[in-house]
Amino acid sequence: MKPLAHGLLVTTLLTLCGCISAPAPIAVPAAPTVACKPNPIGTRSLYLRGGFNTWTAHESKRFAYACNRYELVAKINGEHSFKIGDEEWSADADLGVAAAHTSAQTTPFDTAIPLIPKGKELHAKFDGTYRFKLNMTDTKTPANLTIEPCITPPLGAATLYLRGGVNNWTALEDYAFQFSCDAYYLNVKIDGTQDFKIADANWTNNASFGNAPDDVAALEANKVAPLARLSDVGRTNNLSFKFTGEHTLRLAFAGGQPRLTIGAKTFADPSAVLVEDPIALSVHHDSRNLTDKSPFGAVPAATKVQFGLTANTGVSTINLVIEKRRLEGNQDILEYTEVARIAMQKTSNPQSDRWEANHAFNDVSVYGYYFEVVVNGKTFIYQNNREAIYWTREKGSNGVGFIEDKPDNIRTIRRFRHTVFSPDYVVPAWAKDVVYYYIFPDRFRNGNTANNPKVGVTTYHDKQIEFHKNWLDKPYKPKSGDGSDEHYNNDFFGGDLAGVIEKLDYIADLGANTIYMTPVFQASSNHKYDTADYKNIDPHFGTNDDFIKLTKEAAKRGIRIILDTSLNHTGSDSIYFDRFNKYKFNGASLGAFSGAKIQENSPYASWYTFDKAQTEPDKQYKGWVDVLDLPELNKNAPAWRNFAYNDADSVMKLWLDRGAAGWRMDVVPWVRDSFWREWRTAIRKHQPDALTIAETWFDSSKYFLGDSFDSTMNYIFRNAIQDYAKGGKAPLHYSNIEYIREVYPQQSFYALMNLLSSHDSARSLHVFGATDEKNEPALVLAKKRLRLAAFFQMTFPGAPTIYYGDEVGVGGGDDPYNRATYPWADLGGKPDLALLADYKLLIKMRKDNPILRHGSLEAPIYMDDNVIGLIRRLESRVALTFTNNAETPKQVTVLLPADARGAQFKDAISGEVIGGDQSAITLTLPALFGRVFFSR
Repeated sequence: MKPLAHGLLVTTLLTLCGCISAPAPIAVPAAPTVACKPNPIGTRSLYLRGGFNTWTAHESKRFAYACNRYELVAKINGEHSFKIGDEEWSADADLGVAAAHTSAQTTPFDTAIPLIPKGKELHAKFDGTYRFKLNMTDTKTPANLTIEPCITPPLGAATLYLRGGVNNWTALEDYAFQFSCDAYYLNVKIDGTQDFKIADANWTNNASFGNAPDDVAALEANKVAPLARLSDVGRTNNLSFKFTGEHTLRLAFAGGQPRLTIGAKTFADPSAVLVEDPIALSVHHDSRNLTDKSPFGAVPAATKVQFGLTANTGVSTINLVIEKRRLEGNQDILEYTEVARIAMQKTSNPQSDRWEANHAFNDVSVYGYYFEVVVNGKTFIYQNNREAIYWTREKGSNGVGFIEDKPDNIRTIRRFRHTVFSPDYVVPAWAKDVVYYYIFPDRFRNGNTANNPKVGVTTYHDKQIEFHKNWLDKPYKPKSGDGSDEHYNNDFFGGDLAGVIEKLDYIADLGANTIYMTPVFQASSNHKYDTADYKNIDPHFGTNDDFIKLTKEAAKRGIRIILDTSLNHTGSDSIYFDRFNKYKFNGASLGAFSGAKIQENSPYASWYTFDKAQTEPDKQYKGWVDVLDLPELNKNAPAWRNFAYNDADSVMKLWLDRGAAGWRMDVVPWVRDSFWREWRTAIRKHQPDALTIAETWFDSSKYFLGDSFDSTMNYIFRNAIQDYAKGGKAPLHYSNIEYIREVYPQQSFYALMNLLSSHDSARSLHVFGATDEKNEPALVLAKKRLRLAAFFQMTFPGAPTIYYGDEVGVGGGDDPYNRATYPWADLGGKPDLALLADYKLLIKMRKDNPILRHGSLEAPIYMDDNVIGLIRRLESRVALTFTNNAETPKQVTVLLPADARGAQFKDAISGEVIGGDQSAITLTLPALFGRVFFSR
């Protein structure tokens, strides 16, 4: 993806709203801290009971308890009598006034009303939404009730989210604010300093809040901080706060101006309810257990799937609810439509009941399902669990679910996800065997100094460039004090295609068999995502003939080439847009916005969307995510679609004909799905075994239905394995891997681009703690963690992806430092040859053992906090793989499955033989590494 000043998929978006800029705001007035107390009536619930609900204990009028009080926000109209009571009208929870009110009290309710147990009814006239606050320190002390009229939500129906490092900047339901009477509230449990913003799912200008551009101070607890809207200032900095556990965030709009306060947890969240009914709690469904859902995982259309649950006797009815997800655009569009509601059939057993139903999934789509469970007249929802999937808005990792009260808003239900793909969905067979070497061309190798960009001659848009005379320099970062100018992405090192050709033997010797390069087409920037000419190699990288030579020389070594580009936007400095009036073809073919003026006669005019009513050039066209350097393409324009993939010499076909083996597509979620469907069809007709890879960071199920992509850059894998290798608990992080094993079709799962580092994210060594070059112990430990992560890569299904230089210890944080040069020894660099040898050993082990590439994968045969044990099968052969993320060796005893008992297993590296006539094996795992055993 084209990283502007910053790389990552979400980061590109976030850069525009300042989400990765400096920390946050100034602190203003103080709010008092609150001493919290336990709920005085224990686990019982209190309800507002009156004439408006026939005096029943209705869920819509249930109080929530937080810290030292009960709260309820409810809409009531009319004149009513009411009291507060629990379900049983218990003596200590039947609250009224000492004497009946003789007349109707009208709003505003500006005085506290003392309540006593077994008091008399209250009487009031209501007309709207109100917040009822009940302060009750214990059941013996008089309680006080206040009733406050509520305002209309200032942002209408918009839902706001805390979006930051704690949740990968995504809009997750667990971080959704609730508007409650006078402000937006959110309870969180977070530790450590976090950068964040508050925004809706779409980063809408009017609903995106951060720090003012010139404010950098961190927030202080219990102090009100004024926020800036993106619509007011055009860019906002991050907010920053040191969290220490449970907190409440309160966003209010005093006089229309946003104000944020963070303090101790005090918000009474009405949705935070735990089910206590023992029968409801007995309900159990595991989407990965074949007794509960069969067949396993994603299925081809026209497959009948059997669903099952178990529960203690006492459940009245269970309905299986199946919904179809709206397949459109980015994950910000998250909607489901019910397609079936099936009454499950019960089979009674002495201790429990078994409930079953089946459904034939005839349509290709992504589905969600959950269960409505009725116990003693009350409806519960058995739904997906609360685990987060990296980068993904929807919560829940499938597997074992979770039962909760039925919510008022069904959108908040966490559906189990289920993928149904086209029966003719085929992924190129060679994808299972790929080991990628991933190159950022300007930083890999300079093979031809004659084509270097030249200061004073080469331009970056309408600006000058910078060129590093020292290959081992750090990339420049504007405003960092490194002496560079103020422009991002305009510093060059001179890497080119000739350099890649020169080092093909190195790549082959490493063991990689496929090169993926970020864009190489003509463009102004060093990253080339601002395409200037789709049909020609950038002259500073070489020529079209150089590319053809590269593919031919690579093929001699068994290496394929995967290209990259964006079909979502071009560069403003391109032959198609020509904002700076550089490109004229015999005076006849101007760009669509040549010289910052709309050229309606341009052959490219229909590729873009213009607003002729605007007078300012910057407002006459739309930049992708409002970046004017990247004018967004009109993907519906027939002329653009023809140029991109339909014409005989279209971009897609031309480069496949020139030797490319496939395409990685940039910012896929921002391009219409219909575009990708036509694009895939054109590619398949032209070159059936061309591989198609999407740049998506979140759950990519919708792209693996057989009509758009074969694979994706597997950032879910990256985060899960990085967090595991850093020492995180194995079950927590591996649940993400199990999730994609279940929801992705197997043909895609085995073709996933399993990366650890990328040009859009900090390198793994940096993530593993090597943030200071002078801290040798931290570097040594980080390299051990990298070896562990690489071991997992090489023993797992999918395509291991090595970002150039990782294999010799190149580090670096976020863009631009993740794009450092390869440290070639002949240029004065110091590659870590011991680490390189480890990579070669692991890649060779994978190459020599097809079971590691093609073998089946099941649920782990062993797992504790540190160890993951997996079993692979291929024909009659069995492989056992184990990894240990502890900093000390661990001895584990593993029960073998029936078909592996009695077999002997040989360690692939040490040669040790274990097993034999045993049903279990005991082995010692090295610290921060793993072992692989193959059956003999």
